[in-house]
Amino acid sequence: MSKVVVVTGAGGVLCSTLAVALSKQGHKIALLDLNLEAAQAVANEINKIGGTAIGVKANVLEKESLEAAKNEVNSAFGLCDILVNGAGGNHPLGTTSNPFFQQEDLSNTVEGFKTFFDLDPKGIEFVFNLNFIGTLLPTQIFAKDMVGKKGCSILNISSMNAYTPLTKIPAYSGAKAAVSNFTQWLAVHFSKVGIRVNALAPGFFLTEQNRTLLTNEDGSLTQRGQQIIDQTPMGRYGEPDDLISTTLYLCDEASSFVTGVVIPIDGGFSAYSGV
Repeated sequence: MSKVVVVTGAGGVLCSTLAVALSKQGHKIALLDLNLEAAQAVANEINKIGGTAIGVKANVLEKESLEAAKNEVNSAFGLCDILVNGAGGNHPLGTTSNPFFQQEDLSNTVEGFKTFFDLDPKGIEFVFNLNFIGTLLPTQIFAKDMVGKKGCSILNISSMNAYTPLTKIPAYSGAKAAVSNFTQWLAVHFSKVGIRVNALAPGFFLTEQNRTLLTNEDGSLTQRGQQIIDQTPMGRYGEPDDLISTTLYLCDEASSFVTGVVIPIDGGFSAYSGV
C-alpha cells in the first residue's frame, strides 16, 4: 500500500539512500532539506526510475518553515504517514582537539587547539539543536497527520555515540543520546493513537561530514579511522545500503508490534570490548 513518506536531511548520502529504497516500495517521497537543490536532485533520481518524489526546502529548526513544507507535501501527496527524521550533524566548535585532557594542554597556544575548557557554548547549542530540536520540531508538525490512522510510524536517526560517547565529540554524543531517549519517550506518548516510533543507531559510515577526519587525501585511514576499524569486528565501515533493510522493516507493518527501540547497525562495534 502506497504511503506518504517525509524525509528530513534528505539531500545527504544516508537519507537519500533510504528515500530511494522507500520509493521502490511504491511510497510517495517528500524530500526535505535546507538545500533545495540537493533535495530536488534526489527527487529527480527517484522520478527517473519510476518513483514519485518532490524536493521541498525546509529548515528543521524553524516551525514556520516546516509548516510551509507540510502544506506543500499535503497539497502534492496528502497526509504524511511516515516521517524519517534524518537531519543532523556535528560542528567543530563542539569538538575537542585531543581525546584525553593533559595538564600541559592548558598552556597550549597553537591556533585552533581546543580543550574541554575552550568548547564554545554556541557550538554545543548548534549541535544539540540540529540533532534534537531538529527531530522534535518536524515530529510536532508532521505527526499531526498520523493521529488516529493505521500504519503510521516515525523513524529517528540516532548514533552509536548514544550508547557510548566517542572521544572528542561531546556535543554530538550528548545530542544523539537525547534523540534515543526522545525516541523511547515519544513511543510511549503516541502508543494510544497508532503511531510507532523507533530509531536507527548507525555505527561508522564514511560521509562527506567525516571523510577528512577518518581518511587521508590518498584514501588511507587516519589514526582515528584505523582505531574505528580495529574496534569494529566486521572490519569495515558501513555502506549506506546497510541501513535499508532495517529501515524498511521499521516502516512496514511487519513491525507493527515494535515501538520504542533503537537498533544498532554498526558491524558489531557496540558488542566488542576491545579484548
